[in-house]
Amino acid sequence: MNTYRQQGLTILEVVLVLLIVGFLLAGVLKGEELITSAKVKRVAGQLDEIRAAYLGFQDRYKALPGDYADANSTLSCSGPCLIGNGDSRIRANETPLNGSQVHEDLLVWTHLSLSGFLKGDYLMSDGQSVPTDLSSPKNPYQVYQQIVFDGLYGISGGGVVRHNLKTGGQIPVAVLLELDTKVDDGKPYRGALQFSSYQGNSAASPTEGGPSACTTALNPDADWNLQGGNPNCGAATML
Repeated sequence: MNTYRQQGLTILEVVLVLLIVGFLLAGVLKGEELITSAKVKRVAGQLDEIRAAYLGFQDRYKALPGDYADANSTLSCSGPCLIGNGDSRIRANETPLNGSQVHEDLLVWTHLSLSGFLKGDYLMSDGQSVPTDLSSPKNPYQVYQQIVFDGLYGISGGGVVRHNLKTGGQIPVAVLLELDTKVDDGKPYRGALQFSSYQGNSAASPTEGGPSACTTALNPDADWNLQGGNPNCGAATML
């Protein structure tokens, strides 16, 4: 008569299994951390490139790109250069003067591109009112960015009115948290880098102050809502 004896795992085997599972989990977590860090570097690198171009243009021409009223005399265009009204403000709804553009926030990329300060061949058309791939750069998540003079950032878009560079939406909250921690104070409503609901395309705007929103609350001491894991967040950084 055959006999069968069921034999369980020894303590040593259990320990080995747990160690293997632990190593696998650690590898997965480390991989996710490296991926997030790579995404942060891409976003940060692009913001630094745009900021350098903006400041370089300002230093050379003693004017702001997009607002520049003397583009015809200094920039090389295939036809008449589009101009801003020269009031030292880059606005999205500017009052035209001497044929200047209403959307200086779109013209800014053309001026930066034609001057050679920004990589890419961006060209705004006369009277254009919305960004396109031909006129505006995108963030690494394929959403248009914006340079503009306004206060549409911070708590409910109530920031101090100033020139700022908006990242555009569709950026995971984990990426913005790490970016903010590296370059600023890690708080979405404090410092030079703050939350912005600017979406940059036809997708839904980033949300704030809720369990699944990009920020934990609507107050200056709120945090980026890492636990919520929102994949559609955005920020604005001071220029």
